[in-house]
Amino acid sequence: MPDNIVLIGFMGSGKTTAGKILAASLGWSFLDTDAMIEEDAGLSIKEIFARYGEQYFRKLEQAAVARAAAARGAVIATGGGAVLSGDNVRRLREGNKVVWLQVRLETALQRAGVKGDRPLLQGRRREEVAGLFKRREPYYTFADVYIDTDGKDADAVAGEIKEALKLWLASLK
Repeated sequence: MPDNIVLIGFMGSGKTTAGKILAASLGWSFLDTDAMIEEDAGLSIKEIFARYGEQYFRKLEQAAVARAAAARGAVIATGGGAVLSGDNVRRLREGNKVVWLQVRLETALQRAGVKGDRPLLQGRRREEVAGLFKRREPYYTFADVYIDTDGKDADAVAGEIKEALKLWLASLK
């Protein structure tokens, strides 16, 4: 049965950055479902959305989540919308600890907007992204642990995750 730490949250919440630090500190592997999708498709997420649309991307995401969730001893960073699929949620929860990295909309926009490669931000006004943010929030509430990432660097977030899961991590040894 998998024993992974799964990071969920809106784009720009720090899943990839904190996840890499956490995985390294635990001596675990790090899996990023978006990176897995890009590798499988040979295209960037932005290109997948542009060429094939969101529905096709979500199919690729489901396959990547299934592979990642079957790992053992991994920190898994999911895409912000991975939780929209009930199958993904079921797989991510099974035998794993799920951590919701919470972020304020302004912080998410600041962090995610820097890259300019987020398809769901392309051509959208702030109000539209705020609506997406609000609609997605309830999908993250199944998490075992909630960590507020605002005003914290990735090292601090990784440390908080480790502290919050200390007893669970000890039970794995």
